[in-house]
Amino acid sequence: MPRYEYRCRTCGDTFELSRPMAESSAPAACPSGHDDTVKLLSTVAVGGSASAPAPAPRAGAGGGGGGCCGGGCCG
Repeated sequence: MPRYEYRCRTCGDTFELSRPMAESSAPAACPSGHDDTVKLLSTVAVGGSASAPAPAPRAGAGGGGGGCCGGGCCG
């Protein structure tokens, strides 16, 4: 279930609620009981690292690697 972040305009507290996407725009009361809240725009951070792909072997460099005959010598 997605989590949505809200801020209370009355007390300034920020809080999160887990609710279905269909209810994401429904009003949310802050934990202190105030009703004047606004849903905050959240950003998604994706961790990890990307590495460059290994270079393709050059034609005629030996070691197989495709070609018109599936890796064999066609000559």
